[in-house]
Parts: sequence; C-alpha cells; structure tokens
Amino acid sequence: MATTLYNRDILRLAASIPHLGRLDQPQASSEKRSPVCGSWVAVDVVLDEEGRVAALGQEVKACALGQASAALMGAAALGRGPRELDEARNALAGYLRGERADPGEWPGLDIFSGARAYKARHPSILLAFEAVAEAAAEASR
Repeated sequence: MATTLYNRDILRLAASIPHLGRLDQPQASSEKRSPVCGSWVAVDVVLDEEGRVAALGQEVKACALGQASAALMGAAALGRGPRELDEARNALAGYLRGERADPGEWPGLDIFSGARAYKARHPSILLAFEAVAEAAAEASR
C-alpha cells in the first residue's frame, strides 16, 4: 500500500504546495476536514469581475495525499470559475469511487490512480477541491 500511495511523485507534490497562506481579505473561505483521518484544508478566494479565481490562499494540514491534491488544485485554480471547480471536484470524486475511467480535465489528477482502491484515503484527496469549489461558489453569490 505505501509504495502505491506514497510514491516519489506524490511526495514531491506534497512538498510544493502553491498559494500557501491565508488571504488578508478573501471574498469567501471554506474549511474542510476529513472525519476519517483528521486532515484539514482551508481555502480563501477572491474572484475577478468575470467570476474567476483571481487570488487564492490555502492552509493545509493533511497527509501526503491531501497535500499533493492541494498542490495540484493550487497549481491550476487561478482563472477558473465556480462551475469549472465544481466539475473538477465531481470528476475527481467519481474517479476515486470508480464511477469514471479518468479524473477529468484537471492537470495531474491521474497521479491518484493508486489510491482508488483505498476508500479511506478519498476524503483527504478531495479536501482541497471541495474547499475551493465551495469558496468560489460562495464568493460568486
């Protein structure tokens, strides 16, 4: 299990989370915690005039899988709207559950293919995507 889940690529991502730190004046924030393992992610967003993420801040206290997911989310969230963030979260969740063959169009999410068989790891992987989708939806209201 450890080799499949915690490989060099996952660990490299976990060590390179972009947009670390909370925003001083976010339009919206969301905090998510995994009841299974206690991993926690907080995401702050500011949307531009077109409703796309213009600024992102995140605080991540999670396992390597949760950290890697936050890194992938943070690397490609700027410029995305609430609908795209919702779609990314839903695609990743469906992929992890085995309901779809691919994780969607978000870059890099196929790195979690080894985690699909480990249902207890799914909540941590989803935290950052759940938080950013919720924050962006709130900011767009």
